[in-house]
Amino acid sequence: MLAIIRLILAAVFIVFTTLFAFVYCLFSPRNPKHVYFFCRWFNQLQRIVGVKLIHRGLENAPTPEKSVYISNHQSIYDFVTDPGMLRPRTVSLGKKDLLWLPFFGQLYWITGNILINRENKSQARDTIKQVAEAIHQRDLSVWVYPEGTRSKGRGLLPFKTGAFRMAIEAGVPITPMCVSTTHNKINLNRRNNGIVIAEMLEPIDVSNYKLEDARKLALHCHQLMSAKINELDKEVAQLEAEKSRSDKAVTLK
Repeated sequence: MLAIIRLILAAVFIVFTTLFAFVYCLFSPRNPKHVYFFCRWFNQLQRIVGVKLIHRGLENAPTPEKSVYISNHQSIYDFVTDPGMLRPRTVSLGKKDLLWLPFFGQLYWITGNILINRENKSQARDTIKQVAEAIHQRDLSVWVYPEGTRSKGRGLLPFKTGAFRMAIEAGVPITPMCVSTTHNKINLNRRNNGIVIAEMLEPIDVSNYKLEDARKLALHCHQLMSAKINELDKEVAQLEAEKSRSDKAVTLK
């Protein structure tokens, strides 16, 4: 029953947000500032889902400087855990298929995010170059999930090189953002779904990398993020164990 209530609330929230966005964005459609504005709204989904989000490391975000942000891509719940970490004038890259998702797809497009055709490799290469140019022409940062697909409990998947080639081409830093593991953690029928930590790491200078070094840079970032996710998972386990002990002590009293 609780899951049904949450799904209804989330659906109402998304429909209302989309309708409002269409009116709001008519005055400046696809302006990058809209993504940050509506991500503040989506950050409230944590209350519906029943997780406690801990966001930290935002002082590492190179705002107002431009960057290519990368994050681990776990499940649909990334829409709950990640929005609060996006910085002003940051847009994300998504598959063109997203456009056909009712309401959310249209919201994703009109707020200024970039849709790409990943099936066409030659077009994807052109897109990387175009986005690298847009970073400077439109004063953007870009958010990318370098795994290219949701991991669904398989751990941090190997990275594709597109995001890293984009950063090298544009000459902007790569900024990793890690989220503790959410696989099998969130149950919509459970009132309290525990703690999730999202942490921004320090920007990585790419000025010494060439395009042919994109794979090397991807491997370096993968190692950093894998280690950080393991660290966050241990911290979450410790925090939840401490909370459980505290709750039991209160009950005994």
